[in-house]
Amino acid sequence: MKKIFSLMILCISIFTLAQQVKVPFTGHRSFDIMKGYSGTGTPHYYVDIKNNGDVHFGYVQVNQASGEETKEEINAGKYAPNKVMKVVFKKYEENFLVKFDKDKIYLTDERGNILHLEDCCSSSESVNKDTCKCESELYK
Repeated sequence: MKKIFSLMILCISIFTLAQQVKVPFTGHRSFDIMKGYSGTGTPHYYVDIKNNGDVHFGYVQVNQASGEETKEEINAGKYAPNKVMKVVFKKYEENFLVKFDKDKIYLTDERGNILHLEDCCSSSESVNKDTCKCESELYK
């Protein structure tokens, strides 16, 4: 009986280790894919990867007139390399698809193709370009 129990524990341990995926980082990183314009009260987005591989996305937005703060955080699932993650914020009915690595995050379509949109340009870039690559650095 002891041998069977020991064998079961060993199998579970091996299976658990095999399931673990190396995450690019743990902790909180901010990003700004949709550049917006300074002073508009644009939400400040972030990604937070937990030690267990859970990926949480959130935002904090401060109303410029009243100073009222709105925030929301959702669990988008477990991290996997090159996985397209669906982010659904309910308060403002906002949905988008992203993938990310250690340094950057990208706005994508369902297949993981990086989008090129006018909204991804800053006001200074939009003068010279019709569309920009929808990407952002991940800031500590």
